[in-house]
Amino acid sequence: MSGLTIDAVATETGVSKHTLRYYEREGLLSPVAKAANGHRRYTDDDLGWIRFLQLLRATGMPIREMKEFVDLAHAGEHTVADRVAVLAHYREALVTRMAEDRDHLEHLDRKLEYYEGVRAASRAVPEDITGNVRPARART
Repeated sequence: MSGLTIDAVATETGVSKHTLRYYEREGLLSPVAKAANGHRRYTDDDLGWIRFLQLLRATGMPIREMKEFVDLAHAGEHTVADRVAVLAHYREALVTRMAEDRDHLEHLDRKLEYYEGVRAASRAVPEDITGNVRPARART
């Protein structure tokens, strides 16, 4: 049987083997096919679902709601409107969080600029401020 091993999927996706097994056990992933030796073999479809679950998790969606979303997806086309509503809700929350993050970044940038100015001032010599350079004394 072809397909990727759990080690290969963990490496490729960054999802731990423990989490992959958990996702399967909790029904977030459909049962993964197994080779004759009993080892899991993940398909491209499985990888797609794993990546989508990573995306949902990154939006802040709790596991319980991820399960509900997966159940909707498995229930069929008549749940598309419900799935759109769920994703739209998390999209809006993500847009809000991104705006807050941009604001935080701007504040950090201003603070860094201030501190860089403080550092530059502490290294300054009078000539840096006045622009006047003292002539070197002639040696005698």
